[in-house]
Amino acid sequence: MSLSKIVQAVFPFFFFGVSLFSQTGIVKGKITDALTNEPIPFANVLLLGTDKGATTDIDGAYEISGLEPGLYNVRASYLGYSGQTAYEIQVANAKPAEVDFRLEEAIKDLEEVVVKASPFRKTEESPVSLRTIGVAEIQRNPGGNRDISRVVQSLPGVTTTASFRNDLIIRGGAPNENRFFLDDVEVPNINHFATQGASGGPVGLINVNFIREVDFYSGAFPANRGNALSSVFNFRQRDGRDDRFGGNFMVSATDIGLALEGPIGEKVTFLASARRSYLQFLFKALQLPFLPTYNDFQAKVKYRINKKNELTFIGLGAIDQFELNLDANETEEQQFLLNQLPVNPQWNYTNGLAYRHYGEHGFWLFVLSRNMLNNEAEKYAGNDDSSEENLLLRYRSQEAENKLRIENTFRLGDLKFNYGAGYEYVRYNNSTFSRIFTSAGPQTVDYSSAFDLNKYALFAQASRKLLKERLTLSLGFRMDANDYSEEMNNPLEQFSPRFSLSYALTNRLSFNFNTGIYYQLPPYTVLGYQEDGRFVNRDNGIRFVRNQHLVAGLEFNTASDSRITVEGYYKYYTDYPFLLRDSLTLANLGGDFGVVGNEPAIPYADGRTYGMEVLLQQRLYKGLYGILAYTLGWSEFQDKNGNFVPSSWDARHIISLTAGKKFGKNWEAGINWRFQSGLPRTPFSDASSLVLNWDVNGRGIPDYSRLNTLRNNASNAIDIRVDKKWFFDKWSLNVFLDIENVTGNAVGNEQLILDRQLDEDGNPVGGAVIVNPDAPASAQRYLLKKINDATGTPIPSIGLMIEI
Repeated sequence: MSLSKIVQAVFPFFFFGVSLFSQTGIVKGKITDALTNEPIPFANVLLLGTDKGATTDIDGAYEISGLEPGLYNVRASYLGYSGQTAYEIQVANAKPAEVDFRLEEAIKDLEEVVVKASPFRKTEESPVSLRTIGVAEIQRNPGGNRDISRVVQSLPGVTTTASFRNDLIIRGGAPNENRFFLDDVEVPNINHFATQGASGGPVGLINVNFIREVDFYSGAFPANRGNALSSVFNFRQRDGRDDRFGGNFMVSATDIGLALEGPIGEKVTFLASARRSYLQFLFKALQLPFLPTYNDFQAKVKYRINKKNELTFIGLGAIDQFELNLDANETEEQQFLLNQLPVNPQWNYTNGLAYRHYGEHGFWLFVLSRNMLNNEAEKYAGNDDSSEENLLLRYRSQEAENKLRIENTFRLGDLKFNYGAGYEYVRYNNSTFSRIFTSAGPQTVDYSSAFDLNKYALFAQASRKLLKERLTLSLGFRMDANDYSEEMNNPLEQFSPRFSLSYALTNRLSFNFNTGIYYQLPPYTVLGYQEDGRFVNRDNGIRFVRNQHLVAGLEFNTASDSRITVEGYYKYYTDYPFLLRDSLTLANLGGDFGVVGNEPAIPYADGRTYGMEVLLQQRLYKGLYGILAYTLGWSEFQDKNGNFVPSSWDARHIISLTAGKKFGKNWEAGINWRFQSGLPRTPFSDASSLVLNWDVNGRGIPDYSRLNTLRNNASNAIDIRVDKKWFFDKWSLNVFLDIENVTGNAVGNEQLILDRQLDEDGNPVGGAVIVNPDAPASAQRYLLKKINDATGTPIPSIGLMIEI
C-alpha cells in the first residue's frame, strides 16, 4: 500500500478541500543598505523560477501579489550591491510573507562592478564552518519535532548522546562549549530541563515560527561573540506583521501552543507565544516512572522610531516541573529509575533590549539584557520524604547575569570594521546537601556558597575584499577578564586573536581558512564550589579554558543551488578543569540530567579534537532537497596520568542523510537516516556492590581508572515525516505525521541493579540479596546484575497548525 493511501486511511480529512485555495498570496518587504539602513529605490526583486517580480519604490518597499500559495525563492539585486536570495519563503493567503533584504555594497572597479552571489551564506569574518538554516528546513525536518537542536544533528561535526536529549557536541567538544544569541541578545540555554553547567536538555524552548533563519558557527567565531569553544548560534527572528492582527494555534502529541502577532500603532509590531506540554498525562498512561511538564513563553516587540533608529525587546522564559510517578514501580527498570531520579523543578528567563542607531557609514548597537536560572533538585532514599534522615540530595542554585554590550560596525572604502566592549555583572548562589560516593568511600557534602562577579571584554575585527572580491581577509581579536581571581583579572592573559581567509579559485570553487585562539570561563558551578567556607577552586588556580582552532577547506557551488564542502579541523585545549573527586576532566560530562562541575577542580587537563567533514547540500530544486554529511573525527582528553584517552564524545564515524520531496496538492514527505559509531563508556568498579556504597549511591560506580575503555553499540536510526497543507482565503492548515526511530533502533547505557527474585511476569518480588552475610559490615556485598536503559520504541507524533 502506498504511503499516500496509508495516510488517507488514518486521516481521511487530509483529502478535504484540496482545491479551496485561491491565488491571493503576497510577498512584500523593504530593501535597505546593510550598514546605514538607507532605503534602496529601484532595486529588482524576482521570484526565481517564475515570471513574477517587482521594483522597489522611493522608500525601498516592494510588493508582489496574486501568488499561488507555496514555497518561493526571492532574489533581490541592485547595481553596486551584492545580490541576496531568500530561500523557501512560505506564501499563504492568510497573511503576506514579509521578506526584507539588507544589501551590502560591492567593491567598485573602474571597468565594472563585481557582484557575486552564492546560494549559501558566507560572511567576511567567517568564510568557513558557517551554515545557515532556514525556518522551512527546521519545520519539515523528519524527527526534528521543530527543534533546532535536533535539526543541526543533520550537519557535519555534530555528535548526539541519548536520542531523547538535545545535547550539542560540536567537533568533539563538551556540551557546555556552545553559545546562543537571539536577535543579538545572549541566551544561556535554549532547552527545557537544562543541565546546569552545560547546555543540553530534552526539549527546545524557542518557537521556530518566530525564526527567520539561524547561523550556526562550528568555528571561525566573530570577535563580537565570546565565551565559546565549540559553536555559536545566531537566531534571527522575523518581525510581527504590520497590516493586522493574526496568529497560529498548534497541537501535537506532546504539547499545545498559541502565538499572536500584529501592529501596535504605526511604528510598533509584536510577536508573542505560549506553550504547555501534557506529557505528564501520556507518561502516566504509559506507566513511566517520571512525569515532566514544561511551559515556555516568547515575545518580541520592535519599535521603528525612524529610519535611523530602532529598538527591539525580546523575552524568553520557561517553567519546568519534573515529578515522580511512584505508582509505576513494578518492573526492575521502573524501580531503577525511581531510585535514581530526583524531583527537579526549574525556571529560567532572558529579557533584552537591542537599540540600533544608523549613521552615514554604519551603525551602533547597544544590547542590554538580564537572564536568570533557578534550579532545584531533591531526592530521598526510597522516595520516602517523611524523615530528613532519608535525605540524599537537596540542591538549590541561582545564576543571574546582567549584560551590556556596545559595538560599532562601519565601512571605510574597501575595509569593514567592527569593534566594541562588553560588561557583565553576575550573581551566583548555591546550597548543596548530598550524600555521595568518592574514591575514599561514602561522604556527605554540605555547604552554601554565593559570589558576585564583574566581567568585561574588548573586541575588534577588520575585513577587506581584494582582487575584485576573489580574496577576502579578516583579522580580529578579543580580550576577556573578570575579578574572580588574579589569574583571570588580566585581559592580556586572555588575548584571543583570529584570522580568516577566503580565495575564489574559480567562479564556483573557493578555498577557505581560519585560525584563532578562543577562551571560555568555566561554569559557575565550578567557580562557586566551597569547602570550609572558602572557594576551593579559586585557591586551586582555576582559570579560563583555552582552545586553539585551525580549520581549512574547499567549497564548490553548483549551478542548481547546491554545494559540496570538505573541511578539516584541529582543536587543542589547555587548562580544562580536572575534577578531583572522580579524577576526570569536566569535558567528559554534561550529556545527562542534573548538575556538572559542582566539586573540587584544578586547571590540569589538555585535550585535542581533530577530523574531517564532508557536506553535500541541495536546496529546494524542482521539488527536491537534501543534505548528506559525513564526519570522521577524534576527541581525546588527558586522564589522571596525563595520557590522552578518548573522551565521552569520541564518535569517530557519523553519517547523516536528510532528503525530501514536495508533491502536488501541497503534500511533502521527508526521511532522515543517521548512523553514528558507539560512544565510549567507562566500566563499573567492583566497589559498586559494597552494601555501604550501594545504600548511598544506589547505582553502579564508574571505575575512572579505566576511563572510556569500552564503547556502546553504534546507533542507526531512521525518521520519517509527512505534511499536508491547505490554504484558504483567511487561514491555512498544516497537518503532519512525524515518526522518530521507525526501525526501533535501541542504543543505551549499561546499568547495574539489584539482582532480586522475580515473579512470573518478570517483576521483582524479593528483597536485596547479600552474597556474603557473614562478612564484616564494611565488606558485605549485594548481588547485582546488568541491564540496559535503551529505549528502542518508534515515537509517532501527529499534529496540526492553524494560522490566521
